[in-house]
Amino acid sequence: MTKLRNTDLERRFAGALLRPGETGYDGHRLGWHRTFESHPALIAAAATTADVRTAVLAAREHDLPLAVQATGHGVVVPADGALLLKTTALDGIEIDPHRRVARVGPGAVWADVNRAAARYGLAGLAGRCSTVGVTGYTLGGGQSWLSRTFGFAADSVVSADVVTADGVALTATARQHPDLFWALRGGGGNFGVVTSLEFRLYPVPRVYSGMSFYPLERAFDTLAAYREWALGEPAAMNTAVLLIRLPPSPAFPEALRGRRVLAIRAFHHGDDGDRVLAPLLEAAGPPLLDGFGMRAFPAASDATNGPDAPPMANRQEIELFHALPDAALHAIVEAGAADSPLAFVDVRHWGGAMADPGPDAGPAGHRDVPFSVMAVAPYPGPDRTAADAALDRLTGRLRPFATGGSFLTLLTDRTKTHTAFTPDNYARLAAVKRAWDPANVFHLGHNIPPAPDREASS
Repeated sequence: MTKLRNTDLERRFAGALLRPGETGYDGHRLGWHRTFESHPALIAAAATTADVRTAVLAAREHDLPLAVQATGHGVVVPADGALLLKTTALDGIEIDPHRRVARVGPGAVWADVNRAAARYGLAGLAGRCSTVGVTGYTLGGGQSWLSRTFGFAADSVVSADVVTADGVALTATARQHPDLFWALRGGGGNFGVVTSLEFRLYPVPRVYSGMSFYPLERAFDTLAAYREWALGEPAAMNTAVLLIRLPPSPAFPEALRGRRVLAIRAFHHGDDGDRVLAPLLEAAGPPLLDGFGMRAFPAASDATNGPDAPPMANRQEIELFHALPDAALHAIVEAGAADSPLAFVDVRHWGGAMADPGPDAGPAGHRDVPFSVMAVAPYPGPDRTAADAALDRLTGRLRPFATGGSFLTLLTDRTKTHTAFTPDNYARLAAVKRAWDPANVFHLGHNIPPAPDREASS
């Protein structure tokens, strides 16, 4: 790395430049997702938006791989030997209550946006985890507890300030660079570094929400009721049914800590959520703990999600379904048994506004599927055998009934990136990639390689 000393990068970069062994290097290289421990050649911790452009140009000039990271929740490949551009400090948040839009920097997290918007009775389409970075989550599509009501987070994007692979700073909107704007709304970080993202907010002062827990023995009957009931739930209702091991957290009663239970999560934009949810709750039976009620946003989001998980190494798998036959439900119930090494198995209903975004929507998601099943296997130590075996067993049993699709921000296997898109959208994304990043500078993530140049291949 001596060739990067005393260069234009060091002269022009306002933030910290950290090399292996230097103070702060290890803190910056580690993200929330600890499955991959990156060892970059250089960390450039941006202090200004101009730093982003400087870092992109330096990586290209010195032929270094370039990785971009804010919170590190979305890390799917190590940035070994790369220039790691950290955008964590660029966490500005501006709320325009009259236009009902937020403008955020790439380091902003949902907890801070939630609090800022709630002052005006507004809410964004926040992720399940409050420490998730807003920009990466949104570029990957972003599935919120309000997505059946208002769509994917990517559907609400109004504009994006972007530094391209050539180091050009520009603004993408429906009228300016519309091909790039389309790709950014679900195509991930393949097309540039977003330095500012503007998106719509929604009037959500109070919602019926929460998470209630039931005996594990009620799992099959409740899931069977859910697959029928969910197809008729109104778009104002957002739900999921889980088999979950509760953490040993004081957020839960002592009798439930560490126990595996059945859980129902609900988020209803309205004041009649208890009436709408009643048939599903009847199938679940008397709760071990009733967590539903009317709450102000963002407390409602916190109550539905539960406490945020600490940084960890894990593997996550998601499958999408047009229907959930009994065989699939049996596989889910057995995977969530009391002695399972899986943290949880989550069955969630999609549809609503996600399925009807309008003609100008980006490539986010498979919009025609009603259900997903997601499972997470934590890695408590270096031996990952038991966790991987449990996850492989579940996905193997589910795959005959699945569509083969996935969702980008819920996918940790980068070899399956193409499964997050329809074939038509993936082909279009590859063409946009060819136009904006033909050298595939932005490849250290869920990469969409540029489509072959037609002239070169003819």
